[in-house]
Amino acid sequence: MAPIFVAHVARRFVALLSLAVAPCCAARAQSARPAVRMLRAENLASARARLKAGDSSLAPAYARLLDEARAALTLGPWAVTDKKAIAPSGDKHDYMSFGPYWWPDTTKPNGLPYIRRDGQVNPGSRGAESNSPSFQRMAATASTLALAYYFSSDETYARRAALLLRTWFIAPETRMNPNLRYGQAIPGVTDGRGIGLIDTRELSSIADAVGLLKPSSSWMASDDRAMHEWAREFMRWMRTSPQGQEESKATNNHGSWYDVQLVALAYFVGDSALAEETLRTSTAHRIEQQILPDGRQPRELERTRSLSYSEFNIEALTRLAELARFTTVDLWHHTAPAGGGIGAALRYLAPYTDTTRAWAGEQITRADPLELLAPLRRAERTLQDSSLHVALERIRVDVRSTHRSRLLYPTAP
Repeated sequence: MAPIFVAHVARRFVALLSLAVAPCCAARAQSARPAVRMLRAENLASARARLKAGDSSLAPAYARLLDEARAALTLGPWAVTDKKAIAPSGDKHDYMSFGPYWWPDTTKPNGLPYIRRDGQVNPGSRGAESNSPSFQRMAATASTLALAYYFSSDETYARRAALLLRTWFIAPETRMNPNLRYGQAIPGVTDGRGIGLIDTRELSSIADAVGLLKPSSSWMASDDRAMHEWAREFMRWMRTSPQGQEESKATNNHGSWYDVQLVALAYFVGDSALAEETLRTSTAHRIEQQILPDGRQPRELERTRSLSYSEFNIEALTRLAELARFTTVDLWHHTAPAGGGIGAALRYLAPYTDTTRAWAGEQITRADPLELLAPLRRAERTLQDSSLHVALERIRVDVRSTHRSRLLYPTAP
């Protein structure tokens, strides 16, 4: 890192510490261990203590987090009821989205039924009739604000995060019904598919965001109860609906992300038995099924964006490995009898943090090496693999130092 950049960050860090921490609520926010599962409470506590002590190595990531949180104060709130269409049920509270890789058939007068072009996003699928863009923005923004509140103790961030969550999940006028019956519809083909569950994959992050907000006066006990009830109902729908059961059987990244949501929400509502059973059976089987001994993920390699999807699936599997640390299941080291496992998949992908290295498979869009940053940081200390450490160090230091995962995994490079 250039000396000028370091000096600039150090000066800014001192200013941020003096302005961002709200003394009136700092004691309350810092006294409790964060109620998180996917994130590591001990890592968050360590990073916060180091920031408070003036550790400048975390300053760039903290500065960027607060910049993003301040910008987030003006975003949203979003609601499922905002879309300019109503789901086939006639209920404006039902979530609705469209398959992103499905396009009008230009050989048909009305374009129906739509046809698939894998990896090519139809802009219309992300238009005003879909809830998917709003959900993604809401989830990302709420997570940013919750983390900023945890690290700074500034109630302003908690207040906004609470508003976003309350609007989407709780308020009677705007709440989302806890189902995805109409997720990733295909015009002319189906009103909704199990694949639609990929839309809500960041419910796992939202569960941790709620945990970070618990000390805040802005997140009330009634909010917490309502959020837990919504999660229980959504889990019930996941496990009993045709769409949820279809997605649970997926043998690619869709199945992995199904497990991420189910396990994170099960822990969130206190059903640790369901979480452990899912990790022990379903997730362990997915690792055996999805990863070859040399680390390739054949179901992701079938795609037109095979590197991106390989990274996307390993993001899900490393989240599950972190969630499994509350059990006796060690998913980090779990393999099929012939070998493979999460470590092998990461080693296979690790060389591609070098952006000059050519990917042998099909990749019709430009891949982002930062997609591997969080999975590598999760794995680096646990797997003790020097190749993963080297892969992290190949990512530009100014990029690594400002990435949010630097605060979440503060011992990794």
